[in-house]
Amino acid sequence: MSELHELTATEAAARMADGEFSSVQLIESCLERIHEREPEVGAWAHFDETLVLNAARTADATSPRSPLHGIPFGVKDIIDTSELPTECGTPIHAGRRPLEDASCVARMKAAGAVMMGKTVSTEYALYHPGKTRNPLNLEHTPGGSSSGSGAAVGDFMVPIAFGSQTAGSLIRPASFCGVCAFKPTHGDTDLSGVLSLEPSFDTLGFMGRSFDDLATFSAIVHDLTPQPLADGIGCRPRIGLCRTPMWSRAEQASIAAFEDAADQLAVFGAEIDEVGLPAAFDDLLDTHATILRAALPRSLGEDYRNHKDLMSQVLRTMIEDGIAVPEAHEEALRSHAKECRATVNDIFGNWHAFLCPSVMGEAPEGIGATGSPVFQAMWTLLHVPIAGIPGAVGPTGLPVGIQLVGRRGHDQTILRLAKWFHTRRAQDC
Repeated sequence: MSELHELTATEAAARMADGEFSSVQLIESCLERIHEREPEVGAWAHFDETLVLNAARTADATSPRSPLHGIPFGVKDIIDTSELPTECGTPIHAGRRPLEDASCVARMKAAGAVMMGKTVSTEYALYHPGKTRNPLNLEHTPGGSSSGSGAAVGDFMVPIAFGSQTAGSLIRPASFCGVCAFKPTHGDTDLSGVLSLEPSFDTLGFMGRSFDDLATFSAIVHDLTPQPLADGIGCRPRIGLCRTPMWSRAEQASIAAFEDAADQLAVFGAEIDEVGLPAAFDDLLDTHATILRAALPRSLGEDYRNHKDLMSQVLRTMIEDGIAVPEAHEEALRSHAKECRATVNDIFGNWHAFLCPSVMGEAPEGIGATGSPVFQAMWTLLHVPIAGIPGAVGPTGLPVGIQLVGRRGHDQTILRLAKWFHTRRAQDC
């Protein structure tokens, strides 16, 4: 097997531009990796080898349209694609064939990138897992709901992939599978053709093995001209150490990852200190959970009424709990969330970003559940940009990520800081 599949998207694109290899050769290397590993890992929901090779040949025969021309990407199976089914991880939508691509997929194709296939999602991008296993230890969960994307990128089947986050569906699998992730500021992305659960939470996200990859990936999807990602922000980073109200839920592996990252940031020259959050943020985890439950009878109500026998028990319970949420209570919680969003940028003060835990610990053993979103859901509710950064390893050898969280709208600051930290962290190993 060639080792081209191990390259980041940025590395592969640079070498393709120099004529070292073609898109077809890169795709063939990825295919070999998929043939070797997919029977055990189960990262892909839908895959058409002929389709992807034909797209690679087309890329090779046309002039480059973007920095990701000829680069393969994975698509989470809640995102519409016209050439492959979009089933949202449920038998209720088995064989569903959208008439057109989601906006984000269409933009990647227009940029000359090659759709590799559809990656496994949990049921409706919620909590009931699919078939995917953690590629680093098949007896453990890859996380969810972007299970297949995390596993496919983490196992070198594809260099980049779409994920999404309504609670913790992007950052958690990235942490468990040891890859980089970026969740942009909520509301900045066209979500046409992406499954909607709760519009005030739903956010399209990106996975890859470098932040250069994610910056370019994100720029194309946001219809921006990709620019080289600066290494840092042009001044000494000021990073607040934010343990969050959920700190008591952190296991020793996550505590160690957080504290080690803080020590590394200081060694690399960042100014760091402990920061707290307003008391009004203390109950945002419960606020998020209740708003989401209350939204599900609207977003999934038709499927529940017509096909609830094909839904998992955990999903039926969530929908039924949501039906029972009083309207006045839901509105009060939405008002509280809106008030917190209005103040979130102010809490950063002079800090460029907060360092926070991203997961409770290592990926749990077993694939019957995907782990807890407790360290991501609050930030999802607050609409802030997040970079999930790998680098730490827990006691059983599995990855434990951390996250850098920034002000709403300051996505480039978070991407640049993430690159600055991730690059130095890798060099320091």
